[in-house]
Amino acid sequence: FVILARESDVRNSKTDFRRLRKINDRGVIVTAIADEGRPYDFVSRFFAPASGVDEDPVTGSAHCCLAPFWEKRLGRSPLVGFQASCRGVLVHVRCDRDRVILSGTAKTIVTGTIHA
Repeated sequence: FVILARESDVRNSKTDFRRLRKINDRGVIVTAIADEGRPYDFVSRFFAPASGVDEDPVTGSAHCCLAPFWEKRLGRSPLVGFQASCRGVLVHVRCDRDRVILSGTAKTIVTGTIHA
């Protein structure tokens, strides 16, 4: 996690992908509380150049980490996160004991058939 002070810091952050590729981890989540008046509670971006994805447009696994973090900080549930990628995606999150429930809208990007 990289926790920034303002939503604009997350949205405007510049990323050195060459340096991030050297991090021995799956990726880096950058997050901040949403600006007041937004229809969401927190904002995030997810970078994973070492995994072959410079910036993931929407990341369910990142929101599984963000949900308990922001629920504890904000003291409420459920929450809405905004992944400020090129797609700009809202992700609804709710902790349920040892699980995180995610919901939102999706777009079909690829269709196909797997033959076993």
